[in-house]
Amino acid sequence: MLPSAVTEDLRRVVGREAVIDAANDLRIFERDGSIEGAVPDAVVLASTTQQVADVIKIAARNKIPIVPRGAGTGLSGGAVTIKGGIALQVTRMRRILEIDTVAQTALVEPGVVNKELSVVAAQHGLFYAPDPSSQNACTIGGNAAENSGGPHCLYYGVTTNHVLGMEVVLADGSVHWVNGDTPDRIGLDLCGVLVGSEGTLCAITKIKVKLLRIPPSVATLLAAFPSIETASQAVSAVIGNAIVPAALEMMDSVTVGAVEAHYHAGYPTDAGAVLLVEVDGIEESTRELMAAIGKILSSNQGYGLREAQTPGERELLWAGRKGAIGALGRIKPNYYLHDGVVPRSRLPQVLSAVGEIGEHYKLPVANVFHAGDGNLHPNILFDMRDKQVMPQVESAGEEMLRAVVELGGTLSGEHGIGLEKNAFMPWIYGPDDLDAMHRVKDALDPDAMLNPGKVFPDPTSERVVHLAGRTGLAVEAKWW
Repeated sequence: MLPSAVTEDLRRVVGREAVIDAANDLRIFERDGSIEGAVPDAVVLASTTQQVADVIKIAARNKIPIVPRGAGTGLSGGAVTIKGGIALQVTRMRRILEIDTVAQTALVEPGVVNKELSVVAAQHGLFYAPDPSSQNACTIGGNAAENSGGPHCLYYGVTTNHVLGMEVVLADGSVHWVNGDTPDRIGLDLCGVLVGSEGTLCAITKIKVKLLRIPPSVATLLAAFPSIETASQAVSAVIGNAIVPAALEMMDSVTVGAVEAHYHAGYPTDAGAVLLVEVDGIEESTRELMAAIGKILSSNQGYGLREAQTPGERELLWAGRKGAIGALGRIKPNYYLHDGVVPRSRLPQVLSAVGEIGEHYKLPVANVFHAGDGNLHPNILFDMRDKQVMPQVESAGEEMLRAVVELGGTLSGEHGIGLEKNAFMPWIYGPDDLDAMHRVKDALDPDAMLNPGKVFPDPTSERVVHLAGRTGLAVEAKWW
């Protein structure tokens, strides 16, 4: 609980109803989309940049941790207030301030929902490319904080490739505009530092993004494969033939069964895995590319190839893919996933390791992921009401990430490090690398009050990282 004087200061800034401190109400903000949880001392619902700045000044003056929070769809614990303090909710800041059809840009507040931006932009023949599967709920501010990806980021790039500039509030409450109006930035690339900083360096209050012209032609193909290994080989074959589709997604048999039962999108439930492939551009180009892709998939044991014939059929196929994780609730009520990335050529090996780890811990695992760029999403399915299962779930997730790193991969492709992977950072970064990152944090947030305990190994935590077991390693590390 915050001191009463601090709570009154916050209410003077944002209004009495915009400060939440009742115990039952705070429970709503205990979690994001991850399995970790911690109740904040207060939630502040800011509506303007000035309110964000004033709230951060109050927190800085009183040495109170502050955690910027969007829609709470993040999957790495980035919005969890593990040190207590204030959850600074910015979803009331949801205006699309400008669509510039000549420059093909949009200026938005952080609470604008991802899908809403493309819907509004479409009225001008434009769209916003980064499209996380949670795009019906996630916000542009949260996407910028986590450097989110999505199915179409194989071709178009992740969020950082589309952010031109941002208005941010630093840890002292000062407001700054960083970068400019073009992707070719002159001087220090502050956007490159702040996009993906997961709320540890600033709070984002406005974002200027680039928009793209809606392509005149889109083709979407569904292909079945006898196994996840053959589907993985087909992915490598497509890219190896110098074809980079707009999207190249994979789902295993467990996921396909859940998706088809819910969406009835025509996914083949007899398949060991399916690929969803999309290309766009001018009509002649999409026809040629899809024909070439079809031949490659067929020569790699693909069967039942089906191209969407109408926009409605295409939307249904994508509804199944983007709603896949929700559909897994038909199997178990909870899931735990990491988004490690491996070279595409290592997909068969890492997926085999994922399967073995799931079997070892007797936990069902469903795979749905961005196959084109090797970005895994193994979903460990469980019931959180069974308290005894949690240690197995966490150990299985850790071993899966370790398998990713051992195969030349990295910890995250789009979900961020946050709380769930911060203890693993020394797996891929040496002491000098971590020190350099810490110095950036110290320069912008010297009192470590912005989203503390995230990204870096937490020196106050007694979390034990077990590296022994099915990864073949025998190492144990503690961070305290």
